[in-house]
Amino acid sequence: MRILTAAVCDHAAPGPDGKLDLHGVFHDLYAPGFPARQDRMTLVLTLEWDRTDEGRHVFRIDVRDPEGRPTLTVEGESAVTPARAGRPPPRTPLVMPLEDVVFPVPGRYEFEVRVKGHVHAGPSLFLVEVEGEASADTGPA
Repeated sequence: MRILTAAVCDHAAPGPDGKLDLHGVFHDLYAPGFPARQDRMTLVLTLEWDRTDEGRHVFRIDVRDPEGRPTLTVEGESAVTPARAGRPPPRTPLVMPLEDVVFPVPGRYEFEVRVKGHVHAGPSLFLVEVEGEASADTGPA
């Protein structure tokens, strides 16, 4: 299994022809103080399965703070149907809206994806403390 797509954005949805439409992808968040709270964001992952994978597979996503401590965990499962010969491998697009996410301290937050006994790196966010209110050109707050 490998991760084909990994992003944090404002909104995402399945589009035509199996495409994912992502809107407002971001890598940094600016906050006037900590702990900081993000009202809404969407985690997007596309998992590409091995050709031998079949059945239900459980996954777990941990968001780790700059010290490596988990601050948020999301769990789920995916049903995998093997692909026919000559076709792309099976894939699972995951679009996960997250609300009221709290970031305790500034720094880099890593999304780790655990599946089939392995840990895969997902996207990361860098939280920056700014004085006063974040302006519109500095990104989501």
